[in-house]
Amino acid sequence: MPQLLLEIFSEEIPARMQQGAARDLERMVSERLKAAGLTWDALNVFAGPRRLTLVIDGLPTAAEDRNEEVKGPKTSAPAQALEGFLRKTGLTQDQLVERDGIWFAEISSKGRQTTEVFAEAVDQIVRSFPWPKSMRWGTGTLRWVRPIKRIIALFDGAVVPFEIDGIQSGNVTEGHRFLGSGKPFAVKDFADYRAKLERDFVLIDVADRKLRILEAAKAACAARGLVLVDDDGLLDEVAGLAEWPTPILGYMDPQFLSLPPEVVRLSMKVHQKYFAVRDPAKDGLAPNFLVVANVEATDGGKALAAGNSRVLSARLNDARFFWDEDQKVGFDAWNDKLKGVTFHAKLGTLAERVDRIAALAREIAPLVGADAAQAEQAARLSKADLASGMVSEFPELQGIMGGYYARLADYPDAVADAVRDHYKPQGPGDSVPTAPVTVAVAIAEKLDTLVGFFAIDEKPTGSRDPYALRRAALGVIRLVLENDARIGLRGDAFSAAMAALEKGNVQRAVDKLAVETELSAFFADRLTVLLRDQGQRHDLVAAVFALGDDDLVRIVRRVEALAAFLATDDGANLLAGYKRASNILKAEEKKGQLPQGAVATGLPNQPAEEAALAFAAAAAATAVDAALETEDFAAAMTALAALRGPVDAFFTAVMVNSDVAEERDNRLKLLGQVRDVMGRVADFGQIAG
Repeated sequence: MPQLLLEIFSEEIPARMQQGAARDLERMVSERLKAAGLTWDALNVFAGPRRLTLVIDGLPTAAEDRNEEVKGPKTSAPAQALEGFLRKTGLTQDQLVERDGIWFAEISSKGRQTTEVFAEAVDQIVRSFPWPKSMRWGTGTLRWVRPIKRIIALFDGAVVPFEIDGIQSGNVTEGHRFLGSGKPFAVKDFADYRAKLERDFVLIDVADRKLRILEAAKAACAARGLVLVDDDGLLDEVAGLAEWPTPILGYMDPQFLSLPPEVVRLSMKVHQKYFAVRDPAKDGLAPNFLVVANVEATDGGKALAAGNSRVLSARLNDARFFWDEDQKVGFDAWNDKLKGVTFHAKLGTLAERVDRIAALAREIAPLVGADAAQAEQAARLSKADLASGMVSEFPELQGIMGGYYARLADYPDAVADAVRDHYKPQGPGDSVPTAPVTVAVAIAEKLDTLVGFFAIDEKPTGSRDPYALRRAALGVIRLVLENDARIGLRGDAFSAAMAALEKGNVQRAVDKLAVETELSAFFADRLTVLLRDQGQRHDLVAAVFALGDDDLVRIVRRVEALAAFLATDDGANLLAGYKRASNILKAEEKKGQLPQGAVATGLPNQPAEEAALAFAAAAAATAVDAALETEDFAAAMTALAALRGPVDAFFTAVMVNSDVAEERDNRLKLLGQVRDVMGRVADFGQIAG
């Protein structure tokens, strides 16, 4: 079947926008072709510095004719509803079909030619493309990220003719701006297009550009006995800067290696888009850098390397200035500056936030085995580097620079490490601190954020989370779980965070109980997401959270034990028995209060299965309580498993709703006892199945 090829060729597209543009182009083309009734075998999109390319294989020459039945209003609906339906369908009432009291419209449409659909779609897409930033040029009205130069539109090798704001579609493109022939050339299909561009020094696939960068960069480093420092984010960016990327190894003054390695790497990455290089023999950075050029220089890149070295030296001289000047200032002056920096209009200054974090870290420290004085000291230093020159220049180094400056000021290593790492973990892939002082400060910093913003009613809504509260909650959860920290979020930690807020005279928009309730549900949701990513079921988390436990470590252990139990036949069958018992009890509760008191085992004519379940439930209650006391949740599940046989036998042999009131009441008490015993482990009513 025919192939469709589209290229939109323009001036340079910012690297950060390219992959988003590729996704948008794929989505917008797919939506319009599907709406026209077209299908295809394969669709691929490519984005690069100067072009967006789309190729679709297996498109028919035209869409099939379609017969569609559209459901309308009821025949008894107001006249306005019917009139609106007729306008929508373009039919008259006598053309409608009535079935079961509902109007239906039968609409037939002839399939349009693919070229017609495509030309119309490209025009709509180009005019409405969702670039984060766009521009107009010349005297036209069209907006695009940069001026469009050419458009290729081919279907089955022939040009699909259309014109957009003076730009005529065709079959001509051009290669690399500097290395190419400089002459436009025609193409006949995607294979021809790709091959000719590569001969003219253009790689259209970002995966090919990344591979070329990595292979050549690693080879250049290996030739000098060096190793490239991996940086996936930087690789993504530089792969969008060059159509024919050519890595060049450069040299820098070794004196700059006296700066913290993070400063050197960030200076290279942020300002110059250079990769850092490591010297394995010295276990540190080498006095080199790796720049990705968009040309193949005749001198092997020597002049380019030298020029980039001079630019990098200027950048690193600036960094060295900040490094030297910061050491003359120190923490007292920086913390004093924080008194004039607003954290949030309703949550006070950064200095007030530091006071809250310090008080909270001191409270949390004993719960995680940390020294309380060191935790408070680290917290009081934690935000100071925000006022430093280096962090003003490189915000990404906040915390990291504080750690360096704390060590230079002769603070204990535990304190310096806590200052450095207290923002961690900042995302799913970030490492979790394990040093007790760091853990205390990291939890305090995130809890202050969460409690503070919930207290002023600035909670996340939908996809909107401007204060990264979901990330903060996940950070607390990971810190607690991976350090086996026994912290009651509703109790000790929450109360300390609220007390710090109140001491700071923060005007709450939400009362303490509401904050506690909302935060508990928020943590439950975040924990559910985390455990779901690890393969656990969300309903099991809800079943355990329903018990009101706020110890995250204990909750996760319960969930894991519950999941293992329900994976067995005993667990699955007992869950079914629980739901049957629960349904009977709920039906009786609607009639009035359930019978109270102890279950009798010596009633006249009492079935053996009834007495057996009563004894089994009592034994299970004792065993479950003992297991829960020692947090042996596997043993608690084993105790519940012993109920499976007696419950099955009871429902097989015993009629709960006996005509004899005494028998009926006793059996309802027994089912209530079974529900109560199981409810000590989890709320089985929230479990699907």
